[in-house]
Amino acid sequence: MTMWGIHNDTLTEELVDEGFVSLGWQEVGDLKVLPNGRDGIRAALAEASPDSKPQSIASQAGVLYRFCHDIQIGDVIVAPYKPDSTINIGIVSGDYYFEPTAAEHQHRRRVEWKRTGLPRTVFTQPALYEIGAFITVFRIRKHTSEFLTALNSGVTNVDTLSVKVDRAADDTEDVDATDEPRASRIERHTRDFILETLHRNIRHDEFEEFSAALLRAVGYQARVTQYSQDGGVDVIAHKDPLGIEPPQIKVQCKHQTSTVGAPEVQQLVGTQGSGDLSLFITLGNYSRDARTIERQRPGLRLLSGEDIVSLVLDNYTQLSTRWREIIPLTNLLVVADAAER
Repeated sequence: MTMWGIHNDTLTEELVDEGFVSLGWQEVGDLKVLPNGRDGIRAALAEASPDSKPQSIASQAGVLYRFCHDIQIGDVIVAPYKPDSTINIGIVSGDYYFEPTAAEHQHRRRVEWKRTGLPRTVFTQPALYEIGAFITVFRIRKHTSEFLTALNSGVTNVDTLSVKVDRAADDTEDVDATDEPRASRIERHTRDFILETLHRNIRHDEFEEFSAALLRAVGYQARVTQYSQDGGVDVIAHKDPLGIEPPQIKVQCKHQTSTVGAPEVQQLVGTQGSGDLSLFITLGNYSRDARTIERQRPGLRLLSGEDIVSLVLDNYTQLSTRWREIIPLTNLLVVADAAER
């Protein structure tokens, strides 16, 4: 059994709903009918993209060859899920096939997904860095025990699962010498750091204070209500300095990385008076039913952990010194993903 990481930035919900992983490069056609293995794939790529450099063609051919020939039924797939920055883990259940009726990503393999929507905070930073590899299909070698623990554990509580994964973490170097610190990997590492810091380094009541501070950083007046665990309104925000003029924004904060369901969102909606707006803030994500409520309910906005991280990055200099000390960041220039060696 081999463990593979696969990145897919194009397809979204259909990957889990229909049970497959996929790649682009449909211009080369069905890989099974190409002669001469890797050389045949390289020739098809060179014909389809005559202006590409030979080293780039060789790298792309390697990805397609691994996907078609090296991955075997029974292998484990670890797939970072870009729409909500969670991680899906599954077992390869079928051979490579070419789906000519698909509009894109026609190279496919069937996968039986075992764990979906796992927060990135479940795993250690070294493991997250490994699956942030620049290439599309890659072998996971160093942190397999973490992903196998998540795969085989029946634990559903995110915090409990995190403890199990931490115990299984490999005691190895963080990064292979061949890993390239390109822009996307550094950005992902930074986003993971912010999410991990907000999850592990502050208390539940402090998360409410942070949420109010973030709202102030983006231009709102905001104050924390008396802290309680009754699921009520945690922060009140508004635009005018005195908080007299409508609309008033009622904010509920959930200091968790697990998925927030429809009942919790509906509870916030129940506090929404005439002319009020509602905002739900969490470090995790939301169920489909919760998102449906958001689409159907005017004046309701659901902010996920990734949304919060984006707001932190976009408004970092406007945050108070307290929060910038808790989340220390600095600006730098890095190698673009598009750069060729």
